[in-house]
Amino acid sequence: MRFIVSTSTLLKQLQSVSGALSNSTVLPILENFLFEIKDGNLTISATDLQTSMTTSLSVEAKENGRIAIPSRILLETLKSLPEQPVTFSVDDSTFAIEISAGDGKYKLSGENGEDFPKIPTVENASSVNLPASVLAEAINKTIFAVSNDELRPAMTGVFCQLTTDSLTFVATDAHKLVRYRRKDAKAASTTSFILPKKALTLLKSALPTDDVNVSVEYNTTSAFFKFGNINMVCRLIDERYPDYEAVIPLNNPNKLSIDRQSFLGSLSRVAIYANKTTHQVRLKINGSELNISSEDIDFANEAHERLSCQYEGEDMEIGFNARFLIEMLKNLACEEVSLEMSTPNRAGLLLPQGGDENEDVLMLVMPVMLNSYA
Repeated sequence: MRFIVSTSTLLKQLQSVSGALSNSTVLPILENFLFEIKDGNLTISATDLQTSMTTSLSVEAKENGRIAIPSRILLETLKSLPEQPVTFSVDDSTFAIEISAGDGKYKLSGENGEDFPKIPTVENASSVNLPASVLAEAINKTIFAVSNDELRPAMTGVFCQLTTDSLTFVATDAHKLVRYRRKDAKAASTTSFILPKKALTLLKSALPTDDVNVSVEYNTTSAFFKFGNINMVCRLIDERYPDYEAVIPLNNPNKLSIDRQSFLGSLSRVAIYANKTTHQVRLKINGSELNISSEDIDFANEAHERLSCQYEGEDMEIGFNARFLIEMLKNLACEEVSLEMSTPNRAGLLLPQGGDENEDVLMLVMPVMLNSYA
């Protein structure tokens, strides 16, 4: 088998699917890319058995064939070569590979392409089409709130609820929760599933910046994403997602409205002086004044800042983990946010003000018990 392709074209395609590679010592073949040539078209696949990605491009080739090529050495070789045509010659009996580029020749050992795991196809699937920008925004707004706790596997992914009216994406780690809803995207029937974090991270980096259409197909075990020349299939998390609606407080009479950037800046500075274990900051609201403070008794560190705000409700003091609030504020793009609260021991809701009318974002953050300093 022999084919010719440009270094930059091949490298770009390899990088777009390389995130799905596995460093498995149990199945060393998963450290390889699968190259399949059929009628002058090269399909490249990478998988870790949970998530698989494929891409395709045209090459100069006279025969068909398949070979598994070690990923690390191939990527490093292509990165160091200038833009030029490269020729791959594969010995079909020994799986030896020779790469010729300009005056250089590089030899490496491949593996039998027939031993590469079969990339799953989605059968009996339902589908929905989404603009790439909508999907990217949904991933960006939720992925940071996903849990890393393997003992609660349902929470290690993003919960997707598809209805005939809207699409909802939910992520939580029990300390914070994000619900992202799109009213301008809908499915033909109602269903729900949990997408794993790794697959969403790969999707986020692979999605194009121009607003192409992404076809999302899904059945009871897998989800299949198709856009441009890239296909990705991932195994769904087979768990029941917790009833997230039950933890969202409905009655929050205390409403604080504030400039997002000012709030974010103050929190970032004050958090430097907070206890390094709890990251606790105290919000004290009196009328139209918000006092943000923190202290680390062990090191005699403390910080106080005052901001003006709009506030409806009773004066109150509430403690939060500053890292959670900062993360949430960074993932919003609006100018103003509102923080809705009921009591100092119940969750607060962070909501963007204004923005896209088709987008409904709700972020929930659990409070922390306040220390007794004044």
